[in-house]
Amino acid sequence: MLQFKFLLWALAQMLQRKIKSNADCAHYVGAKRLVFQIRTASGVGRHYVIENRAIRSFAGLSPNAQFTLSFTSAAKGFSILSAKDAQAAFIRGVGSKDLTISGDFREVMWFQGLTAFLQPPKIVSPYDRTAF
Repeated sequence: MLQFKFLLWALAQMLQRKIKSNADCAHYVGAKRLVFQIRTASGVGRHYVIENRAIRSFAGLSPNAQFTLSFTSAAKGFSILSAKDAQAAFIRGVGSKDLTISGDFREVMWFQGLTAFLQPPKIVSPYDRTAF
């Protein structure tokens, strides 16, 4: 449970750092206004507010979130959110119903685009750069 709560808190910190340090990420956020939340079925969670090129997070749930990511348990939420193959883990979680997404799916897709900025840049080996 503690790992999940810490991960939710750290998510906002990492996104805020990326918005400040990466001009492309700051441009992507732009004038976006979004409220969303990540929670467990038992009601533990955190909500996030993206506004004015900043992201803030608050303990607890919001009654007016535009979308909600709901996990069956904190352990499942931690394993899906911290997986190295995050996109595949996300899809597996939805398929196994460990993750339920509700709300505006356009905003969910926008958020997926935002979290892509957290991925480390791909290093291309010199052999992959050649035309052969």
